[in-house]
Amino acid sequence: MITLEPVYVFAGLVFAGFALFGLKDATNPRRYGNAAFWGLLAASFLAGSRLGDFANGLLALGLVLLGGFGLLGRGRAPASVLAERRTSAAKFGNRLLVPALIIPATALFGTLVLKNLRVGHTFLLDPNQVSIISLAIGVAVALGAAMFWLRPRWSAPLEEGRRLMDAIGWAAVLPQMLASLGAIFALAGVGRAVGALATEAIPLNAPLAAVSVYCIGMAVFTVIMGNAFAAFPVMTAAIGLPLLVHKFGGNPATVAAIGMLSGYCGTLVTPMAANFNIVPAALLELPDRNGVIKVQMPTACLLLAANTMLMYLLAFR
Repeated sequence: MITLEPVYVFAGLVFAGFALFGLKDATNPRRYGNAAFWGLLAASFLAGSRLGDFANGLLALGLVLLGGFGLLGRGRAPASVLAERRTSAAKFGNRLLVPALIIPATALFGTLVLKNLRVGHTFLLDPNQVSIISLAIGVAVALGAAMFWLRPRWSAPLEEGRRLMDAIGWAAVLPQMLASLGAIFALAGVGRAVGALATEAIPLNAPLAAVSVYCIGMAVFTVIMGNAFAAFPVMTAAIGLPLLVHKFGGNPATVAAIGMLSGYCGTLVTPMAANFNIVPAALLELPDRNGVIKVQMPTACLLLAANTMLMYLLAFR
């Protein structure tokens, strides 16, 4: 049975490649910081399951220190590389998107079809992680297809991947960090504390009031924490399960699904979601670093109102 372990090894090797190629980039004045950052991340993927909690915690602190003290930077691509990219883009046009589309297609196929495939009495893919494993298989298939079709240098995927990751910097690991923070908050009982405060401050004797607090709370906590996955365990423990599901009899699947969508409304309007809102502004060299957020804010408000009404109409049927 294929488990997550090969996926971790694959990702770890990729990040190790980023570290090595970044170390050779003489145009980056902070290449040693970049190499250390991606090297630590590679170590966590390659050996995290064998290092133990304390060593993994030290790795995470190392990542935080490297990013927090501004030790990451980015180099400048040679003019020859830029010219090569323009020539390739002009030659292949929108067909260059085909390898990228292979990834979600393979992930969807694996999730819907391969999840039930067995070899003898054993599942081919771990049923609990089938989506992530299928996504990794999609990346490998897309990479192989692109290499066969475009015939670039063997090092091109690592060079271009490293260039993109250097441009994103520490924000690349922010979603994972914030999701972990949400799990810590849930274990620490923050959800119960928030629920107690909410029920004392706001009368939640009707489903509509509870739904409104839950959906708005998901968006607000996502704004604070930068990630809906981090906000979900807190608000679900505070409002979702005790009130919407247990007290008012709401459908757990509907509450959870629309609750996450409400959290994503907060993602649209927070600089804490740097990989979504700040990094694109930097890559596009927008004059206003919050320009993406300002454009998305009206959409976020409309979607939050729509999600609130949908949960109220659908969760209690």
